[in-house]
Amino acid sequence: MTGADRVGPRATYVFDGAASRLGYRMNKLFMSLRHAPAREEFRADEAAYCDRFGLSEPQKRAVLDRDWQAMLELGGSIFYVYKLAMVDGRSMQYLGGVFTGMSEQEFVAAMRAGGRTDG
Repeated sequence: MTGADRVGPRATYVFDGAASRLGYRMNKLFMSLRHAPAREEFRADEAAYCDRFGLSEPQKRAVLDRDWQAMLELGGSIFYVYKLAMVDGRSMQYLGGVFTGMSEQEFVAAMRAGGRTDG
């Protein structure tokens, strides 16, 4: 079973060894975005930058489409995926909203109220 097998509505995503191996190249791309020259190169030609890291076609499509859930399903670590979100000026709360089916504002409000409950 891979991390992708565990993803579903309100499921907890587990980044395990299988997910790590699956997403290795994509996570390396994300980590490279820590550096300003890499961000500039990425912004200039995102598809070519993905090719440089050898992403699979589904991974490349997920990155180009900013399909955050697909990135996790394809082996992305949330900590590395967030580096791409930062390139786009997105917050961790934005991603929290995406992954919980809430808007960023709803997610922030839920966290301020003590967290989400699925009662």
